[in-house]
Amino acid sequence: MATKGNTKLNEGIPVMEDAFVVIVKTEWNSTIINALEKGVKKILKAAGTTCKTITVPGAFEIPFAVKNHYAYSTKMPDAYITLGTIIQGDTPHFDFVCKAVTDGVLQLNLTIDVPVIFGVLTVLNEAQAMERIGGVHGHKGEEAAITALKMIALNRSFK
Repeated sequence: MATKGNTKLNEGIPVMEDAFVVIVKTEWNSTIINALEKGVKKILKAAGTTCKTITVPGAFEIPFAVKNHYAYSTKMPDAYITLGTIIQGDTPHFDFVCKAVTDGVLQLNLTIDVPVIFGVLTVLNEAQAMERIGGVHGHKGEEAAITALKMIALNRSFK
């Protein structure tokens, strides 16, 4: 979803005034996460889409929150957007968490009937994360919201 790789991402953004998106974000790295969420909400608001935020302790817990919200919610969302930032440290913990979250979001996309957008940054340091919240690598929160809107439209076209 890198800005440089998808020059058409900002083209054809659908207006989804009747759509509802659930954002699942982490407490860890809150400065970065809050900037990602702000970008998501900016794009969703411009498209007329409503949203709700669920906060989980860390990225590892994101798939659990999505799965259970989907299973037990009385208001079904049209998409989920997952927001987290995993910064590499000195141990292999980074690799385990990245794989678990990636696999979890993949499994959700294969098992539930609404798209789950991967807005989790997996970076080597905080500077790389900052480059992805409005820096040289674009704004990954905004990109996640655009992706969600396009996937909602695609999902609706199947029904």
